[in-house]
Formats: sequence, C-alpha cells, structure tokens
Amino acid sequence: MGKKHFVVQGATCQCQFSVAPQTDMLLVNTHSKHYANDSSGKEKLIATDKEIGQTMQNNTFGKCKKQPSGNDYLPCMISITKWSGVNEKVTYSNNGKALLEDSKAACPKGAQDCISIKNHGQTAELTDKNIKNSSPQILAEILPGVNFSDLEDEALMINNTQDE
Repeated sequence: MGKKHFVVQGATCQCQFSVAPQTDMLLVNTHSKHYANDSSGKEKLIATDKEIGQTMQNNTFGKCKKQPSGNDYLPCMISITKWSGVNEKVTYSNNGKALLEDSKAACPKGAQDCISIKNHGQTAELTDKNIKNSSPQILAEILPGVNFSDLEDEALMINNTQDE
C-alpha cells in the first residue's frame, strides 16, 4: 500500500449512478477526537468506516439512475451501508478504521463500491514549526525577499483576504 491520504471531514464524494455528476461533502459524526492535517484540531476529523447512513452535508447526488420514474429519475437519498478499502492498521476510539483517498462506499439503491472519494479534504497548512524546520536556502528559493530571521518567533502570516 503506497502513501495514501486519510480522508477528513469536508472530503467530496460522488456516485457513479448520479444522472448529472454531482458531489456532496462527507461529515464525520462518529467521533470528535482524531484530527489530520489540522494544527488547531478544530475542523479536519479523520473519517472512518463507521460513517454510515446519512453522513453527507446534503445527502444527495442529484437524480439516481437506479431509480427510474417514467421519463425521469427519482432524487438520490444517500444512505451509506458499508465502506471498503480502509486502513486496517489503526483502530480509532469509535472502533473505526480510517478511510483512504481510494476507499469506496456502498448504497442500497446503487451497488457495492458505487460511491467514490473525489477529494480527500486535506490541504497544505504552513505553520511556525514548518518554517523552523526548513532550510533557510530552500525558504529563500520559495519566498525570495523574505528575511526569516526578522520574523523572530512569529509564524509567517499570509493575508489573502481582500479589503472591501
């Protein structure tokens, strides 16, 4: 098993039986202890195979090809019954195994492994520790013109909001 990302709250999922491919966001409802890629431990709970039932933000992928109704299709109502392709090496406090970026879910209307993960939900996060552990030469290449010795113990703050 190569290096695969753990799936976290906010990951996007998609069903192969959606009429017009739509995604929905995975919510972690089975624990509030284990975080990944989240230095403050507030947003990115690790998703496990215990995320069963209606565990998506909108609980729909639009219209479902497996539910024809005359000239159209009935709306999808997500209800995950089982996850496959999980990390078997670690068990979390909810007795769950971590979902990986290539994990798949089953739905009673669709089939085994009909729901896939389109984006695992993790993002790069620059912290003070990253800067302190980085080579000054590499930092100078990546961010020329920034004198990191002037920052003393402060983390590099990047403000990417627009003034209104």
